[in-house]
Amino acid sequence: MDVLSSAPVSAESTSYVGRAQEGAAIRRLLGQARLVTLAGPGGVGKTRLAARVMRDSVRAFEHGAVFVELAPVRDGALVANLVADRLGLQDRSDASATRIVIEHLRHQTRLLVLDNCEHVIDACAGFVAEILAECPRVVVLATSRQSLAVAGERLVPVQPLPTADAVRLFLDRAAAIWPDAVDGEAARQELTELCRRLDGLPLAIELAAARIRSLSPAQILDRLSGRLTLLTTGPRLAPPRQQTLRATIDWSYELCTPSERTVWKRASVFAGSFDLDAAVQVCGGGDIAPGKVLDLIDGLLDKSVLIRHDEQGTARYRLLEVLREYGHEHLTSDGEQDEIARLHRDWYGRLVTLADEEWLSRHLYWIERLTREHANLRAALDWSLARRQEAGVALAMASRPFEYWLLRGLSSEERRWLDRALAAAAPDHPARPFALCVAALHALWQGDHENLGRLLDEVEQLAAAGTDEELTARILHIRAFAAMMAGGPESVDLAAEACAIFRAHGLVRAELHPLFIHGVSIAYRDRDLATARRLLSRMNAVATEHGATFYQAMSLFGLAVVEVEFGETDAAAEAAAEALRLDVLAGDLHGRAYRIDTLAWIATRRGEHSRAATLFGIAATVWDRIGTSPDFAVAIPHRRHLKRTRQELGDARFDEAFTAGRLLPDEDGLRYALDERAPEPEPAHGEPANPLSPRETEIAELVAEGLTNRDISTKLVISPRTAETHVQHIMTKLGFHSRAQIAVWSVSRHTELI
Repeated sequence: MDVLSSAPVSAESTSYVGRAQEGAAIRRLLGQARLVTLAGPGGVGKTRLAARVMRDSVRAFEHGAVFVELAPVRDGALVANLVADRLGLQDRSDASATRIVIEHLRHQTRLLVLDNCEHVIDACAGFVAEILAECPRVVVLATSRQSLAVAGERLVPVQPLPTADAVRLFLDRAAAIWPDAVDGEAARQELTELCRRLDGLPLAIELAAARIRSLSPAQILDRLSGRLTLLTTGPRLAPPRQQTLRATIDWSYELCTPSERTVWKRASVFAGSFDLDAAVQVCGGGDIAPGKVLDLIDGLLDKSVLIRHDEQGTARYRLLEVLREYGHEHLTSDGEQDEIARLHRDWYGRLVTLADEEWLSRHLYWIERLTREHANLRAALDWSLARRQEAGVALAMASRPFEYWLLRGLSSEERRWLDRALAAAAPDHPARPFALCVAALHALWQGDHENLGRLLDEVEQLAAAGTDEELTARILHIRAFAAMMAGGPESVDLAAEACAIFRAHGLVRAELHPLFIHGVSIAYRDRDLATARRLLSRMNAVATEHGATFYQAMSLFGLAVVEVEFGETDAAAEAAAEALRLDVLAGDLHGRAYRIDTLAWIATRRGEHSRAATLFGIAATVWDRIGTSPDFAVAIPHRRHLKRTRQELGDARFDEAFTAGRLLPDEDGLRYALDERAPEPEPAHGEPANPLSPRETEIAELVAEGLTNRDISTKLVISPRTAETHVQHIMTKLGFHSRAQIAVWSVSRHTELI
């Protein structure tokens, strides 16, 4: 089972109180319906309930569960992109994000949790409808302030907590602040009345409990009572429970110092979470001295307005969506929205500029950091593109560092931002030529030749009007890459010319990919292995000197390709394996697919055809995750080696080994590709280590009993094909080649246990 994404930190950062019956009912409903929506007002506890249900239900789903927070997304068109990202999928094709998710989930049994759908309700409804129609074993659990109105939806209204559970929640939160805050029967009676007056709304209770350090339950009740009475006796413009929550938030806001209120409303421009550096730049200023921002954040944490969690050793903060909306109302009504949003955009603009400047030597750090800030990058780009005079800033932001978007598998998303910015920015904006080149590279990576031609035509017109040699070299690079992908011999000369210009201008990073193209292309065109080795070795030396892991892996891949095709298989295997290790370090799924496929070619050349077929299967799973295929860039060697492997094994044996590779979990597949043994766990109480899963162990025992695959399928109520695949998987893990070896292993294991 693979639980890809757990609930958000804020959902499990404190103990869970109540809702046991509701949780059990929802879990039963997930077994009967494929779309269950938890509906209710903000602050009623939908996210916590969904997170707990997911945690308690995950074992019922073979492929696990994924929790997708939608609150940070402002644009419904990005819903599918966010889901793809949480599933670990990368987008390198011209297929839509929805299509990539569907193809990944089509044969999976998985729980998909979509949290906070209301602000992108139409996009969510359309996306969920397609998932339900094409992925028959996927179940969706949604939270929203309104229904999705999708056929088959089961709506579960989430009610406030009963008074007893509300009191328990208050006591739990208060005890973490002031253990003896509620002492005596009188205090408990006042607390019961307070929770009743708060309508059992969890967020309202948590906000009230945050005041327990300075106020008793009676004092909290006294201060809230006037406001609640006023609301319930005045015009009822909102449902009573929403009035209660609003009153509690109003009260929390008024109990903040003026400076804390300012930080609260300014922090509402952040999408998702933010760190202290961002808070100082965006929330400081005016009467808020930068050195005071941390103290004010501490105050908001004490009042349960902000939530803190740590990522990679750095504290990050976030507002619950209801509190973010409240703060944003005040920011807008005070006329500060554009000013603070511009500060937010400028901060993230500087961040991507710094990332681009440091990319070559620190790209692993920047991949992690920009990934954490991706929701804020989206918000900054969206704000800029909503104002035509700011489109040029968006154009520059969306273009750099372009490798970040590529390595994250976000080609379609970057193209979308670039298309919008190119359409809105002035034709003579200085960022336009480079942005066109980046858009052209993404079009090429995605096989979109129609738009590639249009983009190249425009950038070549700009180049013709000036004398920018760097721009000329970038165009040569793109032309060389396109020619190499098409098998055109002109790629050699185009790449060589681009390299010469970049080298003359000292543009190390820009020269690296053209060096790869030059080296691989000259091997194929001229069979000039010596020159290919020299070029690719130079690329590797330069990348290694600068700590550029991404380009190191690329250079080693180039060496592996030319060696397996025209040179020595041992050298190819060494280069491909080292490239794969670097891909894992960089989180580059695209590179991983190419390297594992290349290792399959090497196995074919060595005559290790069963291993080759298994490697082709492992690679196929990765190709699926990035939404493309080897036919896109390495079609000729891939098809040739695949054909030979199938011929040598025959269809039945090839399919068996290929399927076994396809079913290997990621870590097992990597170990197999690198020819590494799985780490053996420490035996418990003298029990011998077992590398098999419980299901595989069960099947191994049935093999030892002499059952055939069909017998096993009947006994375990699975298909014969699945049983056959499990047996092949067991052989792969144990390094065996026959059922007899499995039987001996199983019997000897039981003997050791006795």
